[in-house]
Amino acid sequence: MVQFLSQFVRHFLLSVQFFTRIPVTGRLADWVGFSPAMLRASAAHFPGVGWLVGGWVACLTACLLAYLPVGGFSPLVAAVWGTAFGVLLTGAFHEDGLADVFDGLGGSPDRERALVIMKDSRVGAFGAIAMVLMLLGKVSLLALLGSVSGPLLCAALFVAHVVSRTWPLLLIRWMPHVGDLAGSKSKPLADQISGKSLCAAFTWCFLGLFLMAYVQDLTHFIDLGAVNETQDEPLLSAFGSALAASGLAFLIMWRWFWRRLQGFTGDCLGATQQVCELAFYLGLALSL
Repeated sequence: MVQFLSQFVRHFLLSVQFFTRIPVTGRLADWVGFSPAMLRASAAHFPGVGWLVGGWVACLTACLLAYLPVGGFSPLVAAVWGTAFGVLLTGAFHEDGLADVFDGLGGSPDRERALVIMKDSRVGAFGAIAMVLMLLGKVSLLALLGSVSGPLLCAALFVAHVVSRTWPLLLIRWMPHVGDLAGSKSKPLADQISGKSLCAAFTWCFLGLFLMAYVQDLTHFIDLGAVNETQDEPLLSAFGSALAASGLAFLIMWRWFWRRLQGFTGDCLGATQQVCELAFYLGLALSL
């Protein structure tokens, strides 16, 4: 049992080290260690990283809403700073993948040429436009949710970060890795994710959903009558709609990658996370 817990913590910390800018250094990094097999196993904790990033972003957002003037542009300010903090925590890791994917797939209809463009570290017009629209979409939807309810906004941030980091693992499970394996930062993840690791990832996700539902008491989160006098649907159903929207976004991305690339790259994982997160916010906003 002790060995299992030790391995669990090491894999989780390696996932934090790989997917975020949160420092895991010094003696702690030495204890965690590294190997391609460990990094492959750490993919199971990708939604756990969502717990960490989403939790911190939600906490900062809650603090800003608590101390900013009530009403006005306060939800917008909190949404902007919360989004910026999330980017800081991850080092724009997923946003970079989004830009590379749209540069490659938008820049050329040819599969091989698209893969070459995606490896280029420079950001082109398609990538820049995609990043700007993604950030604007996030901030606007988060500000809208915050104008409805501060706790709703914080819950949405936490759950969206967890759920959106679960969907990309299905790409690894269902699709082959394509591109230059030797130079790919996702090479250790390219050998497919095991069923055991996938179960662990979904456990992280389900626990996040359960925690949010239990702690926040969703049915009393906001007065739905204040939003729509004819709407009796509990907010739990609204989060279900958000989850469905995120899943639909994943299926669209999966089909797009399969049709254009016949597989995935590391950039595809980051792009999928970003699109699924945005779709979660949009689905939640529409359901209200």
